[in-house]
Amino acid sequence: MKKIFVNGYGSIGSRIASFLMDDSEITVTGVGKYSPDEGVNQAISRGLDVYVPKDRLAKFAGYDVTGTIESALDDSDLVIDASPGGMGFRNKQDLYVPRDMMAIYQGGESISGNMAVSDLLFNSRVNYDHIAEKKHIMQGSCNVTGMGRVIEPLRIKYGSRISRFDVTLIRRWADIEQKDKQILDTIEMSENPHHGDDAKTYLGGATPLFVRAVKVPTRQMHLHIMDVRFEKKAPEPSEIHDIFSDEFGVARLWTAKGTKDVRDYAYTMGFNFTDTNMLHIHANMTASIGDTIHMMYSDDQTGIVIPENHMLLQAMLFKRSYDVAFSHTESVFHMKEKKTKLESHFAKNTG
Repeated sequence: MKKIFVNGYGSIGSRIASFLMDDSEITVTGVGKYSPDEGVNQAISRGLDVYVPKDRLAKFAGYDVTGTIESALDDSDLVIDASPGGMGFRNKQDLYVPRDMMAIYQGGESISGNMAVSDLLFNSRVNYDHIAEKKHIMQGSCNVTGMGRVIEPLRIKYGSRISRFDVTLIRRWADIEQKDKQILDTIEMSENPHHGDDAKTYLGGATPLFVRAVKVPTRQMHLHIMDVRFEKKAPEPSEIHDIFSDEFGVARLWTAKGTKDVRDYAYTMGFNFTDTNMLHIHANMTASIGDTIHMMYSDDQTGIVIPENHMLLQAMLFKRSYDVAFSHTESVFHMKEKKTKLESHFAKNTG
């Protein structure tokens, strides 16, 4: 039985801790909290022990915390750092490296420059076998993870026939849980978005990937518009859709009118946190025009990286092969069942 500490209990940390509690091979040592708010009681109500930074203990005087983050780390085999963006690097230097401890970081951190937490950005579809003996690895953000899940199957199928990927990321403004984050009535342009460069760290620097990004006032997922250019005539949409028929974490939907339709269905079906944990190719929007395939797919923001974290910790802690790790992650997340339900509910209308 391996012990894992989740350092941070926000949108990502709360999800990771919840799913890990369903894994019979793992004991969740507890979760770290940095702010004395309702999240403390929420974690406790879910059966989790809450730990706080030693220098902030006094601020949590009104809460039933178990102890300090430092003491929890001493009793753990691996930490998943889901602390506020940018704090992961400080935690690495102050907490994890001195304990010679394995750590997984989230998309708010960096893999370059003076604040780098790792030299490897993980995407299970592309570089699962590159983990080796690394102790510090960064999990890609939701948008970066999503691009890998679509681009890699296309590259495997068509190889050098593809000359270019052009992607427009239409990003949600805030997560479902971030009620304190104001959503502004504007479309915000992102200058020099990092997502393309991040994706190239695992796809390869020479990958002909070009990304632009805007942020729109919604909490209901991201939407990617991808144009795939071929050297000659592009395949038919049906051939593209067939590539993803058995692809892990990618569902093909025909009748969803928007991202809220998908989220509402996830809520109706009782999916944990109303997440699907996957991408949704909006198949009715796929078009083949000359040398170009036009695609649209929605990305389940924070939800998509949770099974990725689970795959990564198996590589680091258990040294499992991809197939064994994949099977175990499926037993916890039931992705095939979710995919079947989504594709059935949003099936092509043949009437």
